[in-house]
Amino acid sequence: MVAKETETNLVIITGMSGAGKTVAVQSFEDLGYYCVDNLPPALLPKFLDLMRDASNNIDKVALVMDLRGREFFDMLFEALDKLGKEDWLEEHILFLDAKDETLVSRYKETRRSHPLAQDGLPLEGIKQERRILDELRGRAHHIIDTTNLKPKQLREKIVKKFGEREQQIFSVHFVSFGFKYGLPIDSDLVFDVRFLPNPHYVEHMRPLTGLNSEVASYVFKWSDTQIFLEKLYDLLQFMMPQYKKEGKSQLVVAIGCTGGQHRSVAIAEHFARQFSKGYITHASHRDIDKRKGH
Repeated sequence: MVAKETETNLVIITGMSGAGKTVAVQSFEDLGYYCVDNLPPALLPKFLDLMRDASNNIDKVALVMDLRGREFFDMLFEALDKLGKEDWLEEHILFLDAKDETLVSRYKETRRSHPLAQDGLPLEGIKQERRILDELRGRAHHIIDTTNLKPKQLREKIVKKFGEREQQIFSVHFVSFGFKYGLPIDSDLVFDVRFLPNPHYVEHMRPLTGLNSEVASYVFKWSDTQIFLEKLYDLLQFMMPQYKKEGKSQLVVAIGCTGGQHRSVAIAEHFARQFSKGYITHASHRDIDKRKGH
């Protein structure tokens, strides 16, 4: 195995149960980290060997370690001592905490039992867990108290601490589709363009797609199309910053026509270009080849 020459970032996410580790690991995923939830500390040395292998391009890793693997937890301190000796690795321990009253309230809201108090009161498990984690809390590089934080605010703190400068994690996906094949189940916004003139009825355009310049010109030459594009652009220009502010990492805008081959494809491509100056944008075409049987 050839060792890497570049430095790898490793973040170990730990802390009190109910303090926000799920939100944290999702935030690291959005930042481009390779994430593993509930890795037993005993497996950390083997995982480090995989990370060190130059044949992979993993350079940012986030691992969640908590009391779900408490039978291995005593091995964590030994593993952490080894991390400090790896000169190719920059490690960070992120400890999430919250006041006991807040943690109890969160357990009551979710109706979950505490992992250390399966048959008892949540507060008993919380106090026991705090004693077990006390030493680990002292070794943490970053401690975030989530008592008064909403998930969105915790996410913002993590992005600020661990995100690359000026890194954009909000992206907009424009997806074309055909209504005859059903709605995209992962769409956030859906717009119907079946009211626009259809190139399908122009014989020589029928086998082409909205990626063809002639087809696109046909779709865009109508006044109704221009009015629609202008109004939808204004709407999206207003809504995108609101979604980003709310904490979404991606927005899926689905644009549909009858078969998903002509009008929706041209318009999805158009908006992906229009908004590429201010956002990370992507255009994909779910049904563009359905008619051809591909």
